[in-house]
Amino acid sequence: MKTIPIWEKSNLTLEEAAAYFGIGINKLRELTNDENCTFVLWCGNKRLIKRKKFDEYLEKTYSI
Repeated sequence: MKTIPIWEKSNLTLEEAAAYFGIGINKLRELTNDENCTFVLWCGNKRLIKRKKFDEYLEKTYSI
């Protein structure tokens, strides 16, 4: 099975997002716990981070 590089994926697991963005997993959990979070995709109990939406969020945010 061919693995897809992280920068080509549209949705990232918390571990992949932490490695890609350089943000801790606990901080990602804290950010995605909000019901109005636009960059999280719930697949059952699993959280996936929408990479492009999170990129846009980080560009607009001063600090997290």
